[in-house]
Amino acid sequence: MNQYVTGAIIKQLREGKGMTQAQLAARLQVSDKAVSRWETAKGYPDITLIEPLAQALDISVMELLSGDWVTNANRAGNLLRSKWYVCPICGNILHSTGAAVVSCCGLTLPPLEAELPDGDHAITVEPVEDEYYVTVDHPMEKGHFLFFLAGVSDEGVQLVKLYPEGSGAARLKLRRMKWVYAYCNRHGLFRCSLP
Repeated sequence: MNQYVTGAIIKQLREGKGMTQAQLAARLQVSDKAVSRWETAKGYPDITLIEPLAQALDISVMELLSGDWVTNANRAGNLLRSKWYVCPICGNILHSTGAAVVSCCGLTLPPLEAELPDGDHAITVEPVEDEYYVTVDHPMEKGHFLFFLAGVSDEGVQLVKLYPEGSGAARLKLRRMKWVYAYCNRHGLFRCSLP
């Protein structure tokens, strides 16, 4: 039953924080035997304890429930938690800075998995005055094209929507840019980091 918090996750996170069962129990105002039961899969924490448990383990409720968390040294910018979603029906492009449940046109959208650019999706980034000129040598045909180019910094997201038969290029403000993303409608999301 992995639809709820599992004991293995609680134990792993607790030990990662250097906490004993008794220390975690004291923070949650439960007995250490309760924590032991959770960790040995002999019981589950009450739903009212999920948020305090997530806070005690220093992760989000969504991460605790999914068992998928990101260790991010930059908690304020959440760059490592950046997620992209594209609706296959209307073409909406959505971005979140952490785990989210995103739906559009009646569909729950999965987060896109960013890959390193390959030869057909090489991202070129050139500084030009106060901007980056981002290009991808990619066909821009009606059935196969780049859907968007985006830059992510600790200050926010810059997104440029692209269209078939247009250019596979965009200008993005320098502003402490960390990552550049390109999304191909056939091959998915690609990401490269900037120095």
